[in-house]
Amino acid sequence: MKLAIWSYEGPPHIGAIRVAAAMEGVHYLIHAPQGDSYADLLLTMIERRRTRPPVTYSSFQSRDLGRDMAALFQRTLRETVDRFRPRLLLVGASCTAELLGDDPGGLARALDLPVPVIALDLPANARKENWGAAETFYQIVRTLADRTLSPPPRNGRRPLCNLLGPTSLGFRHRDDVIEVSRLLEAMGIDVALTAPMGASPEDIKTIGRADFNVVLYPEIAAPAAAWLERTFHQPRIDTVPLGYGATRDFIARVAEVAGVVAPDAMIAGWSNLPWWSRSVDSTYLTGKRVVIFGDTTHAMAAARVATDELGLTVAGLGTYSRECQAVLKAAAQDLGAEALVTDDYLEVEDWIGRLRPELVLGTQMERHIAKRLGIASAVISAPVHVEDFPARYSPQMGFEGANVLFDSWTHPLMRGLEEHLLTMFRDDFEFNDASGPSHLPHAIPFSGTAAGPSSATPSTPAPVWAAEAERELGKIPFFVRGKARRNTEQFANDRGIAVITLGTLYDAKSHFAR
Repeated sequence: MKLAIWSYEGPPHIGAIRVAAAMEGVHYLIHAPQGDSYADLLLTMIERRRTRPPVTYSSFQSRDLGRDMAALFQRTLRETVDRFRPRLLLVGASCTAELLGDDPGGLARALDLPVPVIALDLPANARKENWGAAETFYQIVRTLADRTLSPPPRNGRRPLCNLLGPTSLGFRHRDDVIEVSRLLEAMGIDVALTAPMGASPEDIKTIGRADFNVVLYPEIAAPAAAWLERTFHQPRIDTVPLGYGATRDFIARVAEVAGVVAPDAMIAGWSNLPWWSRSVDSTYLTGKRVVIFGDTTHAMAAARVATDELGLTVAGLGTYSRECQAVLKAAAQDLGAEALVTDDYLEVEDWIGRLRPELVLGTQMERHIAKRLGIASAVISAPVHVEDFPARYSPQMGFEGANVLFDSWTHPLMRGLEEHLLTMFRDDFEFNDASGPSHLPHAIPFSGTAAGPSSATPSTPAPVWAAEAERELGKIPFFVRGKARRNTEQFANDRGIAVITLGTLYDAKSHFAR
């Protein structure tokens, strides 16, 4: 264990919270000390949920350690069932309470509660958040699924499938489910169940009715899907439709398993990405170096889109998911990219700094790293912050998801092109600052000494600008030049500097960039 200010994954009970919060009629009771109760913050602030998450904590304090902890936990159990009336109760311990060696599952079973109880054993010393979510979902499916069920005879009916893997706090899971459901509907396939997101314990009981399972997020759903394949003989589709090419592969695989024929127009694809990536504007992107880091599913899908669909060069490919590192390392080797498997953000920062890409695709942390290094970036994977739970429809999967990927990845690079063009045409006879806007014939030409209001006051006269400093100021884009002048003059006044030299300008820039 080590102390860090950032972690790509929380302890495994956070994964269990994500599953419980995604479902209907499920409540999660966590044996935890006071101060470990941050589920409300995660779900209501970051995901912007309208309701509080279905999580209760025993919240014992230090003075309780010498008392009957079993009685405290069982009292909380009874109160939770009486208050929330769940149809399924999950019980477990936080990473801190785990050290005490209490047995939440045994204590719950001893009460003979009028609700099904699943005891979760999530070892925080060896496992992390995604594993905890996968284990929780697996235990729920294995406990509740009615093993006597089987798909009804086809007899002309439409095929049925289950969508497995979406949870709370997942990156665009809500919109991905909508997009993939639309694809399946267009193919004549009905979605029998989506789980964990939106499913109730009663829904999970009927999971065996579907003809096959679609694994949208292998990190969460792979263990449950494997058990369903063994128990109910349900085929599983592991092709994740992230990107234009992967979506077409997904459609072909679904058609094969379901025994349907996809419409020709659907096989050709409904996305703008193929044409836009071949258009003249996108030739600027060809060969740009990109570094990709995230969970294995999104990172590997992003690598395929970057190379096959946008013409980018993958310089680095990494993940924090150690359970899936072998397949990612193989993919990186095929791409000629440098692989990185770590959950230490400082290692990731050093890696990005050394590779010096022109675009970084990663989590919330890689966005911060790229901003500090002055590199364009886009978020492709959890963990994410509130801005990556948009109010608008913004999937990552399917053909519409491919459009979203194109826009969100290329726009940061295009903004870099705009800055380059401003610099390139700064001294052009028509477009330089001294000429004024060419489309306004009566515009007043810009004067290099009038770049914005001065910071001077009657008691503090404006410092004098040296010629070399004035020339350097003129190289700053016009729309921020006034602020740069004011900041530099303020910096000089605060330090009693009468003449602003080139060194003063650079010192002021460093000061205000902190």
